[in-house]
Amino acid sequence: MPPFPAGCVWLVGAGPGDLGLLTLQAAWALAQADIIFFDALVNEDVLRLAGGGAEFVFVGKRAGCPSPKQSDITALLVSAARKGKRVLRLKGGDPYVFGRGAEEAQGLVAAGTPFRVAPGVTAGIGGLAAAGIPVTHRDVNQSVTFVTAHDASGGLSQKLNWAALAAGSPVLVIYMGVRLMREIGASLLAAGRAPDESVAVVSHATTPRQTVLRTTLERLAAGDAPGAEAPALIVIGRVVDLAPVLAPIAPALVEA
Repeated sequence: MPPFPAGCVWLVGAGPGDLGLLTLQAAWALAQADIIFFDALVNEDVLRLAGGGAEFVFVGKRAGCPSPKQSDITALLVSAARKGKRVLRLKGGDPYVFGRGAEEAQGLVAAGTPFRVAPGVTAGIGGLAAAGIPVTHRDVNQSVTFVTAHDASGGLSQKLNWAALAAGSPVLVIYMGVRLMREIGASLLAAGRAPDESVAVVSHATTPRQTVLRTTLERLAAGDAPGAEAPALIVIGRVVDLAPVLAPIAPALVEA
């Protein structure tokens, strides 16, 4: 394993939830760290892999809840590293996939703080696989687009090009979109996406609480998604139709 020296920060992905999807590098780093700054979506079982003397600091962000500013989190990482600690920043999924990891890395570079990134399994791939939904299938799609639904304010992102998304990608995987399902569905319909296109909402992916709701884009736009709750992924496209065949041991699909 690579060295984890004092005064260094590791940005580590904890995966989508299932402890078994944690990487060996992440587990090793947890055992070495002196202080661990962790997010809201990190499985508590992952934290139990830390060394006996490790200090834990919660810095999670959840929509609608008070949370520390991004600049404050980066300042905490820099401060701990300057005290000679081995600092681990633990994030759900992968740090560089809608996890603000790159923002924190930029802050570390600006402060002259050495760091390393330990990638994790992102929910948009591992979480969907656990639901029996392949991100790609050569008979279905040759591309996939990963989308974050909201902007820094928590509202629907105004930077998204809905026409391009509707026309250019056969499969859309949307993160952090449960509260905005109606708006997402309506925006794609208005941009020309088919009303009867298959949609799945996967909540609490890879955990014992996982649920998979199958519906259509039209019904999603109408808010017809009973039981869907955050954290969740919304996947739109024909790969959803493979779930009944490919998920025989996954939680039963719920039809909206």
